[in-house]
Parts: sequence; C-alpha cells; structure tokens
Amino acid sequence: MNIAIIGYGKMGKSIEKIAKIRNHKISLCYDETPTLHLLNNSNSDVAIEFSQPHSAFNNVKICIENNIPVVSGTTGWLEKFEIIQKICKEKNGSFLYSSNFSIGMNILFEINKKLSKLLSFYSEDYEVTIEEIHHKEKMDKPSGTALSLAKDIIHNKMKKTWILDEKKTKNQILILSKRFKNVTGIHIVKYESKIEDIKIQHNAHSREGFALGAVIAAEWIQNKKGIFSMKEVLGI
Repeated sequence: MNIAIIGYGKMGKSIEKIAKIRNHKISLCYDETPTLHLLNNSNSDVAIEFSQPHSAFNNVKICIENNIPVVSGTTGWLEKFEIIQKICKEKNGSFLYSSNFSIGMNILFEINKKLSKLLSFYSEDYEVTIEEIHHKEKMDKPSGTALSLAKDIIHNKMKKTWILDEKKTKNQILILSKRFKNVTGIHIVKYESKIEDIKIQHNAHSREGFALGAVIAAEWIQNKKGIFSMKEVLGI
C-alpha cells in the first residue's frame, strides 16, 4: 500500500516507521497542505494526516476531493468537521477520524461510555473529573481525547457540560489540563462520591501506539466509502 503522510512531525515520523515495518511504501511525506499536482503524482492509496489545527481542514479536504481515502488524527479543528462530512458525502469519499488512535484508549472510550451510562441514574451523587497530561509542545487544551471522554459522559446524561477550571457546578465535568516535559499522554477519568471513587486511566508510553493504530486504520479503510472512526476499525 502506498501511504502519503501529511504532517511530518514527531507523529509523522512514527507513522513512517510503523508503516515500513508493516511492509507499506511511503509515497509522500509533506509538512504543508499538498498541491493537487503533488498529491496526484504520489500515486497514494491512502493519506494519514497528523498536522496542525490551522491546516487540517484543507489537508483532509484536498484528499477527499481527489478520491484519496484519508485518516486524520489532528485535534483542535472540529468546528469544521460537519463541513468535511458534507464534502465526503457529496464526493462519495472515504474519511476516518479519531481524536486518539491508540487501541487501548479506544477500548477505554467504550468502558467510559458504559460506566457513565450506568452511573447516570446516580448523577447527583458523583462528581466527575477528567485529567489529561501531555508534553509541552501539544497545541490544544484540553486534549481532543479529553473532550471525547467528556462528550460521551454528557451524551449519557451523566452531566450537562464541561469546564476547564476549578469553578464548576454540580452538573459540570471538570477537565484539568497539565503540560510537562516528555509526557506522551495520560488520561484519567474519576467518578467520586462520598462513599466511593471509581477511576479509569490510560497511560501512553510512546507515540508508536498511536502510529500503529493510524496505520491499522489506513489498512482498514481501503475499498470502503463513508465516514468512520476507530470504533468500526476495532469492531467495538
């Protein structure tokens, strides 16, 4: 499979390494939005996009418009997500997005959904806190993964909204964002009451887990049309 890597930072380099281990060819490595000429000449079967929030929309759009399936893991641009969905449907394209490509984290997403649904009957008794810890270079705050966790809790009517400080009401999820040197990614969800605490946690030891998930997603999306997530890839 010929893979175009759009966004050739630390994640892009990890994706390149994993893709080659899995016997794929890197047809393009580019750190900006590729031109139509460059993209078409690459003969890419799929694109994996890990760039910056300001360029992600254009990166994904040009791939969809040129019939190249695209897997994107860039966070911080989802105010334009519905536009991309519309373009993908109009062009009969292939698009897969995830805020986190780690296999373990996607399993934790499902555990969190189930847990919040079960506890929604007792929502007044439990305070919910999400803590996310990342490296100092991470652009968005809170992380896209933390927001995905919060949105699932809100969807299950456990709480009504989220807030990014310590002045919250009983119906809000507190998200604590911390940035330290050399931290790949830690996410902790705490459900706390007067009688007990429940905590689920995921620690990423390196970027290779995210890279592996992205390459697996790129393999999976071949010959498929539509809008997908890691839930479909993993069958969960």
